[in-house]
Amino acid sequence: MLATEDAPIPSPALLKVLDGAVDLHVHSGPSPFPRRLNHVEASYDAARINLRAILIKSHHHNTVMDLLAMQDLLKDAPTPAYGGVALNSEVGGVNPSAVAVAIQMGGRAVWGPTVSAGQHIRAHSHDDGFPTAGSNLEEREESIWAADGNVSAETVRVTQLVGEAGIMLSGGHLDAESMKALFSTAKDNGVTRLLLHHPDFIINASDGDVEEMLGYGAFVEHEMSMYHPDVPAPGFPISRLVDWIEKVGPERTVIDSDLGQLTNPLPVDGYIYVIQQLLDHGVAERDIRQMICRNTAFLLGLEETI
Repeated sequence: MLATEDAPIPSPALLKVLDGAVDLHVHSGPSPFPRRLNHVEASYDAARINLRAILIKSHHHNTVMDLLAMQDLLKDAPTPAYGGVALNSEVGGVNPSAVAVAIQMGGRAVWGPTVSAGQHIRAHSHDDGFPTAGSNLEEREESIWAADGNVSAETVRVTQLVGEAGIMLSGGHLDAESMKALFSTAKDNGVTRLLLHHPDFIINASDGDVEEMLGYGAFVEHEMSMYHPDVPAPGFPISRLVDWIEKVGPERTVIDSDLGQLTNPLPVDGYIYVIQQLLDHGVAERDIRQMICRNTAFLLGLEETI
């Protein structure tokens, strides 16, 4: 049992709102970054609030293989766990072969470069609060651009593979200009599940950038870790999240945990705190369920429509 004695206890009314939510941003282990729980523990703990599914993200490797190796331990888990691959240097960067393997083995998501993105590297050098791996992973910067200034052939092929598979493509931690080019290319190649992570953290996307990405069909993700008082950075106020919801609309907003790190709250505890805060700030239950249940289920491929 992962939950401690002082873990938050949701009210019956809150449990009703949380029922069937899908967490698209779980950082369980194994991982070079220290994690509080492994994938099996994350799957079982998700049942505390009856999550419908979780998506496991690693910055460093294909998590589909982890889940397949753990399938005997997961076979009775009440909350299914899914995986994918992030296109950082550890998997060869923007590498169609890595994407093809993840898809063939059942992956539901491809993330653009995160820790290998130039935008992330620049932000990290200014102490943005992002963790370090604690060891030298020989990381290098990865980009979607070719030497001639156009989107690379590898990037085009990645979007084709994602489009053919019908799975989710995230822009990762790319800068806004790169992400817009990625999403434009993806839309041209039939990708219908697009996700922009935390536009106001690392990405630093302008309102115009966000509007353009919405035009390509993207959803905008906000993470509970950034609004939880027990997570030191960035420590955003809940009013900021409410403002984002009003700006973009619940129909195109996703809220998930981005939790599982060693010193942070459990993903489930992030849901209990942040969703209660949104309710207390007047966000309607139907809008919250749109953002944590319906939009997320579509992006993970659990539903064909929203």
